Amino acid sequence: MSERGTGWNHRPDDPEPGRRRWRERYEAATASGRVPEVDATTLSGVPVDPVYGPPPGGVVPGFDRIGWPGEFPFTRGAHPTGYRGKPWTIRQFAGFGNARQTNERYRRILAQGGGGLSVAFDMPTLMGRDSDDDRARGEVGHCGVAVDSAADTDLLFEGIPLDQVTTSMTISGPAVPVFCMYVVSAERQGVDVGALNGTLQTDIFKEYIAQKEWLFAPEPHLRLIGDLLEYCVRNTPAYKPLSISGYHIREAGATAAQELAYTLADGFGYVELGLARGLDVNRFAPGLSFFFDAHIDFFEEIAKFRAARRTWARWMRDVYGATSEKAQWLRFHTQTAGVSLTAQQPDNNIVRTAVEAMAAVLGGTNSLHTNALDEVLALPGERAARTALRTQQVIAEETGITNVADPLGGSWYVEALTDRLEEEAERIFDRIRDMAARAVPSGEHPIGEMTSGILRGIEDGWFGGEIADAAFAHQRALERGDRRLVGVNCHVEPAEGDLEILRVGHEVEREQKRELAARKAARRRNVVAEALDGIVRAARGDDNLIEPMLAAVRAEATLGEICGVLRAEWGEYTEPARF
Repeated sequence: MSERGTGWNHRPDDPEPGRRRWRERYEAATASGRVPEVDATTLSGVPVDPVYGPPPGGVVPGFDRIGWPGEFPFTRGAHPTGYRGKPWTIRQFAGFGNARQTNERYRRILAQGGGGLSVAFDMPTLMGRDSDDDRARGEVGHCGVAVDSAADTDLLFEGIPLDQVTTSMTISGPAVPVFCMYVVSAERQGVDVGALNGTLQTDIFKEYIAQKEWLFAPEPHLRLIGDLLEYCVRNTPAYKPLSISGYHIREAGATAAQELAYTLADGFGYVELGLARGLDVNRFAPGLSFFFDAHIDFFEEIAKFRAARRTWARWMRDVYGATSEKAQWLRFHTQTAGVSLTAQQPDNNIVRTAVEAMAAVLGGTNSLHTNALDEVLALPGERAARTALRTQQVIAEETGITNVADPLGGSWYVEALTDRLEEEAERIFDRIRDMAARAVPSGEHPIGEMTSGILRGIEDGWFGGEIADAAFAHQRALERGDRRLVGVNCHVEPAEGDLEILRVGHEVEREQKRELAARKAARRRNVVAEALDGIVRAARGDDNLIEPMLAAVRAEATLGEICGVLRAEWGEYTEPARF
């Protein structure tokens, strides 16, 4: 492993001081009412402790790399109480058709025990286009909900108090104007904007690396992200304006180590962006969250999550100077692996999802989405979506997993895998720093070293090439039978009957376009035009773009109009052709 940022505590082999600190923290949490009384026994009635470690007096070489829950390097979790004190949030990803239809699904998710919302947007929205744009034809409402203006977010969250329900929004290119619509809808509910809590993806690096849903070149996007960081630090302190996403990197074919390293490197880049803006790392870093894939290799995924927490904490403390625990914590949402689902024998996907969800929970995820069995074919139907939700509830309520923090901590296999993934990530970080040195030989990086390396890697196609090689190797292994996939290359059976799937009809697009036309006709055109001009003026100078964008959203300017004036000012990004 690279020695950069590896400052561990003194007497690393002695678990006892950490055990005492953990016990004090756990007892304090219990005394304050943060640990509800539960039946912490096995199914057979055997009492279990909230955490396990080496026997008293034992000496474990390098134990400070494992540690105790709730203290640096947080390998075993950010909280001393584990899930006893803070269960993960059940956050099911949903969105289809128009805002009214999705609102009905959200109300059902919450009524059935969901703990938070996660918004899926359709492709026109993800690309900053209105539903009446020619390029939106045939796509409106099909892979998520159509959102054209704040009138849609008003309907999307109707009857859902935004100061009480945390909301995640999976969108990056036009994330900032969509965030402004969310804020304006909260204002219209009469909610104190300062009380908003949730997550916005906003992660543009992973778009260039893997998912390819961008609007502009990297520099304007980074400016928007910097403006958003500043706004949220001042106005919505509990809200997390960046969810750095490894999920899409993994779904594109990356290995676990690549997902880990590319995602954390992107996170370091955003830390450098905040520092370059003059922000206090202890104030803005708690607003960074992460989004990982839970794939099918059970123990590797658990180790990946533990290595991610440890690596992030170490870099935040030793490289970027974060001194508060909250700034060192890696909080993350997990989604089970969509790419692991198969159209063949789709009922098997229920089993895959359960295994992947267990890995996420044993790895200490803070929130979780479980995929439905039919998502390989279409948006989830009502019954499949309910089964996916119940999968999490069975794990939470019936398995006893919530009784013990990091129950696999100290496993020789899990700890060896955790170390191995951390070492592989460090080697990749070294490669990114090498690219930074080539990009900026003077060492005077405009934002920061990792940012320069990431931008050079994007420009050279390095990330895409590495992911493509990994995806090709995996596919060859499947074709040779070295990797087994039940129902695909082993235990194959004749095709089953047709699966009933959710279909979004063309009437959704027609209705959305009719409503959008009516909204545009009812607006005060001069007010909208002036608000859009305000965005352009801010874009040409150094002013923060959030307030002008909020003004435009309040005037009912559409997503396509807001993104359109910025496209005209900044241009559109086209990925260079590579062979």
